[in-house]
Amino acid sequence: MSRVEYKDLLDAGVHFGHLTRKWDPRIAPYVFMEKNGIHIIDLNKTLVCLDDACAALAKIVRAGRKVMFVATKRQAQEIVAEEAQRLRMPYVTERWLGGMLTNFATVRKSLKKMSSMDKMMKEDAFKNMAKRERLMFTREREKLERLLGGIADLTRLPAALFVIDVKREHIAIAEAHKLGIPVFAMVDTNSNPGAVQFPIPANDDAFKSIQIITKTVGKAIEEGLAERKKDKEEQKLAKEEQAKREADGEKAAEKAEPKAETAEKTEPSAEKVQEGKAE
Repeated sequence: MSRVEYKDLLDAGVHFGHLTRKWDPRIAPYVFMEKNGIHIIDLNKTLVCLDDACAALAKIVRAGRKVMFVATKRQAQEIVAEEAQRLRMPYVTERWLGGMLTNFATVRKSLKKMSSMDKMMKEDAFKNMAKRERLMFTREREKLERLLGGIADLTRLPAALFVIDVKREHIAIAEAHKLGIPVFAMVDTNSNPGAVQFPIPANDDAFKSIQIITKTVGKAIEEGLAERKKDKEEQKLAKEEQAKREADGEKAAEKAEPKAETAEKTEPSAEKVQEGKAE
């Protein structure tokens, strides 16, 4: 499913972990060796975990649900935002607002406020505002866009989270766990893989490492979207064929009715036959 090879992960530096003194002992099953005071991640296990994660994500997307991308560390913001926008998925790359999932009703109010501000900016009333009022209004709109722009089209809770750094995004993960939302995450040697349902052991600090994992996950989601589109087309064709069969059946029934009527007219009634015999 992942369609990424061992060599690609090696070239991207996915195998480089943290210093041995900073490691989390619970990551031990995914560590291959120690070299120059740094832990080396077992890329064979990374490939297996990546395959499992991609298959599960494709299944979620095929069901018509959304996957939220979460990456607030600087080196991950650009690549994650770009991939999420390409796939039309919600994303958070600035700051995770506490309660973004658990208090989603309040977040939706902020999203509605942002959309109403957009409408107001197109009206003449905005142009007629005082310069200071217009400046304050624009600043507030920019702040909302920065914090909530990535989830502007989100109407309900996402079905899954894709996280870049487990330790950094611990609030998002805690909220997801509280709501029973599965979490897919890149887990470095300083993190606990048991904190998420689908850990992907990988270097979560290097740009190339983040890029290759995010792109691979993006491809899996894209495949899921393509399969959903195909399923919809097949359902549409099946409905059209069913409707055509029903229409043909109705036409055949309509043609059969006049024939039955003419047959009744041509056949002499039983009473007339008896009268003729009596005569």
